[in-house]
Amino acid sequence: MKIKSIELFKVPPRWLFLKMTTDDGIVGWGEPIVEGKADTVRAAVEEMSEFLIGRDPGHVEDLWQVLYRGGFYRGGPILTSAISGIEQALWDIKGKSLGVPVYDLLGGPVREKMRVYAWIGGDKPDDVAAAAREKIAQGYTAIKMNGTAEMEWIDSWQKVEEAVERLAAVREAIGSANGIGVDLHGRVHKTMAKVLIKEMEPFKPMFIEEPVLPENNEALLEIAKGSSVPIATGERMYTRWDFKRLLTQGGADIIQPDLSHAGGIWEVRKIAAMAEAFDVAVAPHCPLGPIALAASLQLDFCTPNAFIQEQSLGIHYNQGSDLLDYLADPSVFEYENGFVKRLTKPGLGIEMNEAKIREMAAVGHQWRNPVWRNEDGTVTEW
Repeated sequence: MKIKSIELFKVPPRWLFLKMTTDDGIVGWGEPIVEGKADTVRAAVEEMSEFLIGRDPGHVEDLWQVLYRGGFYRGGPILTSAISGIEQALWDIKGKSLGVPVYDLLGGPVREKMRVYAWIGGDKPDDVAAAAREKIAQGYTAIKMNGTAEMEWIDSWQKVEEAVERLAAVREAIGSANGIGVDLHGRVHKTMAKVLIKEMEPFKPMFIEEPVLPENNEALLEIAKGSSVPIATGERMYTRWDFKRLLTQGGADIIQPDLSHAGGIWEVRKIAAMAEAFDVAVAPHCPLGPIALAASLQLDFCTPNAFIQEQSLGIHYNQGSDLLDYLADPSVFEYENGFVKRLTKPGLGIEMNEAKIREMAAVGHQWRNPVWRNEDGTVTEW
């Protein structure tokens, strides 16, 4: 069996899908994307394809090594995301060729179902209590919200109080039995992060995500020492070498590698094993499409320290198209009591609606994240 062709589809709302076909007709799907840089990642995949066409897709590790180590410059969001989507498609083909789910090739299942959470509130959170009640009524047992909008290096107590009041309203609305993830999105600098987390602590967040930018991860240990709230980070970190530094220094209780950014399924399984040795939990980042979610779930079902899975159904980014629109059988992701059942079909466990993908690829997208500025005009983190 040899890789015959690779085709890419840029589809709304902000995704890039990869179709890999073998000479005997097996199709594997992947999702190589950096949100807002779809065309750049597409170019990287196309350049990498010369190392793939004519090769055996079952040699997943060797092909990964070629794509990663075969270039003098390596790592970072673009190159690693391109590799991630390719790697997902390789595993999809391998599982389909052997008639088993990917997790069966990575040690077998450790759970029958995986807990998921839903997003509320948008980029600048508002009306979060009502939105939280709605998600809990739909059967979720955990939600996530952005903690704050833009913030200065040192900002006002008013903004802190507003952020805490929103969290308090959500906690009151959904009670203590349900989880609340608070995403600071790297918008907050170290000093304000310490203030915010201390004030939010009484309302028992499930975790605080990206309290500082990943390039400032050395601050996490100081932040963690001042609070009992679990600290999560990792969505903008790539390969086991980034996570090695984080785990060695300490400060993170939960890592959130993204299987479309961090190197793919097998690479994140290696990262998760490293985290397990440091007694750190895993909650894969996935505000993306159905292929990335399927890859994440394959990882979850064979990973003991994975405890909850992000998913994008109804997220504020999904304007015009949503998570289930590109699946031939959307029921595969049917959520029940806050869980998704273990996927059982071969490969990634999903069947894509290729006609819909081709139709929407003709529409395409030009999604870009906003550029935010403080009141004085300085650029700030989105």
